Amino acid sequence: MLPIQDTVRTRRLPVATWLLVLTNIFVFLIELACPEPSLERIFYWFGVVPRRYTDPVWAAMAGFPRNNYWNLWPFLTSMFLHGGWVHVIGNMWMFWVFGGTVEGRMGPVRFLLFYLVCGVVASVVHVVLCANSTVPAIGASGAISGVLGAYFFLYPRAGVVVMAPVFFWPVFFAVPAVLYLGLWFVLQFFNGTLALTLPSAGGGIAWWAHVGGFLAGAVTYPLFTVGRRVSRPHRGEHGLAVGGWSRMRY
Repeated sequence: MLPIQDTVRTRRLPVATWLLVLTNIFVFLIELACPEPSLERIFYWFGVVPRRYTDPVWAAMAGFPRNNYWNLWPFLTSMFLHGGWVHVIGNMWMFWVFGGTVEGRMGPVRFLLFYLVCGVVASVVHVVLCANSTVPAIGASGAISGVLGAYFFLYPRAGVVVMAPVFFWPVFFAVPAVLYLGLWFVLQFFNGTLALTLPSAGGGIAWWAHVGGFLAGAVTYPLFTVGRRVSRPHRGEHGLAVGGWSRMRY
């Protein structure tokens, strides 16, 4: 089911959401201008490669710098890189549907900080649970998962308008946010567990980054909403490796 919009309306313009969407698209357009060998090297250096942090001997042999300060940057830069049109559009669409509402609750500055914190935690969880992976993990969905985790608790009775194909015909209907996001989280957890037991089943997706980001958002969102009013749904709405290796998407 593809989410189309939520039923919560806020009076604040989602400035930070727009800024993050435009930044991700701008970086992706730069990626398109890069030749493939250079792009793969960018993913390798600025994406999160778990073994870079868990195996110093391998990291040195692979040519990563020994400067710990430099090695920390991928936890931020990885969330602005994407592996293709479907990857970036899918992430930005999901973010657009839910991000503005959460930003309306937090305010743009707090929301931007919250987004970055969730993205970093998502990458840390991926490194811990996929410690031997040498595939760069890139994408914004760890951070976006944090936004979903916050939404789950802030607006559980809001509605999410979704589109589902029925015999190739699009059907639109609303489901409670708590149900939609709850099922989404269960799916991420199930696929993450399956990928740990059967790595070939991972599909090139960093499932545990999604799980880690969601949990980070669910746990930390109160720190970013202190003293701010909650936006309510309107009455009457539906309540309720270089040269050949791949990269992981999240």
